[in-house]
Amino acid sequence: MRVRESTIEQDLIDKLGELKYTLRPDIRDRAALERNFRTHFEALNRVTLSDAEFQRLLEDIVTPDVFAAAHTLRHRNAFTRDDGTPLNYTLVNINDWCKNDFEVASQLRINTDYSHHRYDVLLLINGVPAVQIELKTLGINPRRAIEQIVEYKNDAGNGYARTLLCFIQLFVVSNRDATYYFANNNTRHFAFNADERFLPIYQYAAPDNSKISGLDAFADAFLPKCTLGQMISRYMVLVASEQKLLMMRPYQIYAVKNIVECIDKNLGNGYIWHTTGSGKTLTSFKASTLLKANPAIEKCLFVVDRKDLDRQTREEFNRFQEGCVEENTNTGALVRRMLSDDAADKVIVCTIQKLGLALDGGSTRNQSRERRGLTSHAEQLEALRDKRIVFIFDECHRSQFGENHQAIKAFFPNAQLFGFTGTPIFEQNASYKRIEGEEQTLKTTQDLFQQSLHEYTITHAIEDRSVLKFHVDYFKPDGKGDDNKSRPKPGEPLAKRAVVEAILARHDTATGGRRFNALLATASINDAIEYVALFKTAQAEKQQAEPDYVPLNIAAVFSPPADVSADVKQLQEDLPQEQADNRKNPEEKKAALAAIIGDYNAAFGTNHRIEEFDGYYQDVQQRIKDQQFPNADLPKKGREKLDIVIVVDMLLTGFDSKYLNTLYVDKNLKHHGLIQAFSRTNRVLNDTKPYGNILDFRGQQKEVDAAIALFSGVKAEQARTIWLVDTAPVVIDKLKEARAALDSFLASQGLGGKPEDIANLKGTAAKVAFVQHFKEVQKLQTQLDQYTDLTAEQRDQIETILPKDELRSFRGQYLQKAEELRADQKKPGGLDEATRNAVEQLDFEFVLFASSTIDYDYIMKLIADYSGKAPGRASMSREQLIGLIASDAKFIGEREDISAYVRGLKAGEGLSEDAIRAGYEKFKADKAAQDMAALSAKHALPVAEVQAFVDGILSRRIFDGEQLTELLAPLDLGWKARAQKELALMGDLLPLLKKRAGGREIAGLKAYEA
Repeated sequence: MRVRESTIEQDLIDKLGELKYTLRPDIRDRAALERNFRTHFEALNRVTLSDAEFQRLLEDIVTPDVFAAAHTLRHRNAFTRDDGTPLNYTLVNINDWCKNDFEVASQLRINTDYSHHRYDVLLLINGVPAVQIELKTLGINPRRAIEQIVEYKNDAGNGYARTLLCFIQLFVVSNRDATYYFANNNTRHFAFNADERFLPIYQYAAPDNSKISGLDAFADAFLPKCTLGQMISRYMVLVASEQKLLMMRPYQIYAVKNIVECIDKNLGNGYIWHTTGSGKTLTSFKASTLLKANPAIEKCLFVVDRKDLDRQTREEFNRFQEGCVEENTNTGALVRRMLSDDAADKVIVCTIQKLGLALDGGSTRNQSRERRGLTSHAEQLEALRDKRIVFIFDECHRSQFGENHQAIKAFFPNAQLFGFTGTPIFEQNASYKRIEGEEQTLKTTQDLFQQSLHEYTITHAIEDRSVLKFHVDYFKPDGKGDDNKSRPKPGEPLAKRAVVEAILARHDTATGGRRFNALLATASINDAIEYVALFKTAQAEKQQAEPDYVPLNIAAVFSPPADVSADVKQLQEDLPQEQADNRKNPEEKKAALAAIIGDYNAAFGTNHRIEEFDGYYQDVQQRIKDQQFPNADLPKKGREKLDIVIVVDMLLTGFDSKYLNTLYVDKNLKHHGLIQAFSRTNRVLNDTKPYGNILDFRGQQKEVDAAIALFSGVKAEQARTIWLVDTAPVVIDKLKEARAALDSFLASQGLGGKPEDIANLKGTAAKVAFVQHFKEVQKLQTQLDQYTDLTAEQRDQIETILPKDELRSFRGQYLQKAEELRADQKKPGGLDEATRNAVEQLDFEFVLFASSTIDYDYIMKLIADYSGKAPGRASMSREQLIGLIASDAKFIGEREDISAYVRGLKAGEGLSEDAIRAGYEKFKADKAAQDMAALSAKHALPVAEVQAFVDGILSRRIFDGEQLTELLAPLDLGWKARAQKELALMGDLLPLLKKRAGGREIAGLKAYEA
């Protein structure tokens, strides 16, 4: 029996009553909402407003800007009363959110000028609507509720922009069994489609990271009045630089709570084990800001390892709160800020190296100060020796295992030390050494920080889809198996030329046709230099043999000898291999790096110098991240991008890019170093990036297994299945099953298993089933497309299951049916409840059907090739070309035009690419003119005036009803006939306007979309 949505809603309201919320069944419309808010506002601020004053107050505080409303909610504000006196007010009790009044309203309807929306459940804090809960009946995917909220927010004149609903901070969606929540935001941060990044959507969890998904359990854990107040006031972050609201994840909240409790109760030191990519900077920022308000704490120092992390962390902190952390340009500036009483200096970000210099009374620099009669830094800091200072160490698996850590503890006996790490040091991996030759005492993270305060391992993150699994390909020379006699022993290097050729052969596969990019981790600076030369030679040879080959853009980064600058020296201190390498033949390495930078300048039109290495290093990092932009949008059509960056130690820790998906490994890795390096590849993007790709040239399966076992936390026995994607044979079997399921479905519809049969599907339910079946096929195909270890036999097997031409045709049919269903989603009525529910749940994931290599330019080249060669000699036939266009989601709005144009061309006609482009533009213009003439004749209107009307809408992207009235005025129709004529004309114009708008929104058209 189906559980009704109204039953789920009433059960929730009853639960909130048990949680001591005040139930307000009387608040059902805008007027009641405002009256209730006024009552609470006047009581809180001990004031009685006149009606005019209250209306002015509403005009002051109601805003379409979500960020501005969130700021108003959290701060003291000013208002001028009718008699000119000021009123300083808050909307809620911001000093103690637990002391606010919490109420529940349901089935609220909001009428504005353009909208009439109903909201299931609203939670009011002091009369301010702060949380909206949208419910779906059991079995309906909550995703549809999320899409509904996005649609409501995108409506012109919606309640979120025009009423007190602008103060909504959190949305909760649930179908009773599955519950999610997410922050409100301005439109640019509130997209919900696969091609953009998804809205950050959360499931709540217990401290052990187990999910709390049922609505009843969620209400018990998340919605108690004080808990909800804290979630909004303490655990949401207003990102000033982006005007964005950010909700902390459950594990981040538990970590902050435990650090604050440890400090409040003076319970000693502790560390947070949160895996790489889990947002440690946000967690530490929030802990720091909460400590800022604690008068018992003198200073909070966030300590990082190197200059680039210092800069990165400072920028992140300032992103969360503008100007909250200043740059410490030298040790003297750090000491001055540590001694300062200024509130802005209470939280300081610095490097451990700089802190070490400040505390080292015997350093050369301090001795120099003493000779000049100046007080040493250490002597200046004596005033802080007995104060309570909190040190938060980022990535505490690194340099803190040494003298600096001990020096801090010795100098500040009352200090509390907290560490963050994605890869703790255990007995098994406690092997840290300084390269200067002085071995440190080996200690574990537990030894140094006493206790674990919270754990969120990579295993948890993979289960949450916060990060991706890994696909590890242990490269076998010549494609042979493990019995190959020429294979080196594990850990031994292959010939570098063989590695280069293997990478060139596999790179397009590994990176999804260069949609993503890669790092090559090498064992030494000399190896990196050699690889640069080998890639240059190999690609030149490949280009000579294959004129159409487009070379990979390759760069290298490694630190130059430390005499270049103080910044580089600091950068090197946590790069042990590079530090050791730079002691041998430093001038040769300097010359080689200068040449590499010179090639980079020539390739990209930059002007970097080895003397300013930091600028080059930052440019390389930014270029890796710029992979996100489609080639068609870039001036050089993608030649601005980097495909592979060759590294030694740099970029293997602390660097994040969603568009980096592959790591080529030609160096020995183990324990935390291996996990850190692998984790560069597994940031979540969308279904075009199913996993992080590792191609290992050192046969390090034993080390991978050991690292997985070590860093899996409590789920070590399940770790391999959680961390690693299925092997190719398993995925091929799944593809076979998915194809069989598709064929079985088509047979149940009385159809054969061919793509052309899809056109004969009858009814919406059948289309829905096809879309669901084929999307599963495409996901598995996308996964296999990026496997670098497929054998020739496996490739043949995949081709047998789903031949490429057949796959392309199925994709075209999928896009056709998806478009039809998407139109059905937007039509009110017309479908039975079961079918409508099925359609509402559909997520088309068009991004899965958009190739990174096929774009407008590529299609134009193929058409020119078809035109330029005799029949049967072109790389693609006419039908193959049309099939390729129909199968790519990028051409959904244009495929009919391009296909019709191709049908009108003759093979061997000999047109150039420029002529093809010009011909296509003329074809489109002629077709648009014919369509406009036919439409105008059908409605008995002058073509020029209809064209002007359409051009006006498209130029402003706003539909103007008055212009439509003027257009129809010469027909001299009565009001009823004119209304019918309007609907008929707009019914014909709507698809034309949408097509010419290219997917961009036109305001005011919703009335005609039914």
